[in-house]
Amino acid sequence: MLSNPATRPVYFSPVMLSSALGISFILSPLLVAQSAAPRSADPKITAALREVSPARIQANIEKLVGFGTRSTLSAQDTEAIASRRGIGAAREWIRSEFERYSKDCGGCLEVKTDRFTEAPAKRIPSPTQITNVYAILKGTDAERARDIVLVTGHYDSRNSDTFDVKGDAPGANDDASGTAVSLECARVLSKLKFPATIIFLTVAGEEQGLNGSRHFAQMARQQKWQLEAVLNNDIVGGNKDPEQDTSVVRVFSEAVPGVDENTQKTVPSLGGGSESDSSSRQLARYITEVGRAYEAGVKPLLIFRQDRYLRGGDHSSFNQQGFAAVRFTEYREDFNRQHQNVRTEGGIEYGDLPKFVNSDFVAAVARLNAATLASLAAAPAAPANVRIDISKLDNDSTLRWDPAPGATGYEVLWRATSAPEWEHSQSLGNVNRAKLKLSKDNVIFALRAVDNEGHWSLPVVPDPER
Repeated sequence: MLSNPATRPVYFSPVMLSSALGISFILSPLLVAQSAAPRSADPKITAALREVSPARIQANIEKLVGFGTRSTLSAQDTEAIASRRGIGAAREWIRSEFERYSKDCGGCLEVKTDRFTEAPAKRIPSPTQITNVYAILKGTDAERARDIVLVTGHYDSRNSDTFDVKGDAPGANDDASGTAVSLECARVLSKLKFPATIIFLTVAGEEQGLNGSRHFAQMARQQKWQLEAVLNNDIVGGNKDPEQDTSVVRVFSEAVPGVDENTQKTVPSLGGGSESDSSSRQLARYITEVGRAYEAGVKPLLIFRQDRYLRGGDHSSFNQQGFAAVRFTEYREDFNRQHQNVRTEGGIEYGDLPKFVNSDFVAAVARLNAATLASLAAAPAAPANVRIDISKLDNDSTLRWDPAPGATGYEVLWRATSAPEWEHSQSLGNVNRAKLKLSKDNVIFALRAVDNEGHWSLPVVPDPER
């Protein structure tokens, strides 16, 4: 019986390769490809993850719920802020938390707001001020600091009536839990230094139509930010339902941009069979590797669609601007807890209250987010201009790429065209060309950069080059 060519041991051809320094050398033909094993963990990142506190996360969720309502349409004036009720009061508290973390790290965080007025729309009856609050941990490397990774959650809430600005809208799970993840990531990671930049974001206006995230993503595009990855946490409270599975967290990712996956419409061909290789899918796969390396306490469950049916999230605002973005959400949602007035009706308790949130689960999700952010920010830049030679008919595969700043080597990855995750990898030296005795027609390839400490970049799928 013939073996699957995608899983056979693969040997490099003894071709001449050029190093980043322009030195040529022969790559031995005896290097055998390895299965894609879990990456090693950085001890400094591991130590930071141990600082994630379920008790602090629970306290932050309860604090946010304590503002009564965080409806984007609720009061934001000085009197409302002083009374500690409404979205304005919640906004000021979040900003004060970021400022406190910055003080603890000697001013390492730049705390900012993105404030704008949203015009009347379907869920906004009159011009409304919306404010995103965020903190920037600037990268230490002059060149790499231009690259940004971002975590976000939305701090606004709602109850059964989108236009109810006075009634309670606790929003413990949706989405104080995601806001708490962003805050906790800021608290623990601000104690470390990274070559690249991390942004800890909380947005408003999500329940009104993703207004805050749309404005922020558009700003990032207009200002030409090099935004590598966006982690959106929305409903990550691990709702205490008997059928909940707290061993996993769903990670949603879009396919090639512009495809409506909820309608299951045909994905346009990319010419190389890489329909499931969008930048967001590469980010999702990266998260699974981080999960194996750092054992955060929850495993990512990859869902290859942009979001749930009939629902939307802030990551899609970044997708629409061409950025890699994914959504974290608990495995099983309880819709009696979401967008509901607090009440008991027909023997069923409704309302999104803190007592239904599992802070241990939120902490595990926070560790997974923090590990992903730290791994990306510590890694060299992803290789650029990655190409695969398709100029002739042959059974070999030749990859070429531009050197990545900070890289001391590279890894080529591949998987069967039907496989969801990378199955094999091969370490390379500090080179910019590799030839493999493996048919490009049978597998999907990618390339990532690595450094001396074992940090690894996002993988890049090569573009065909004639």
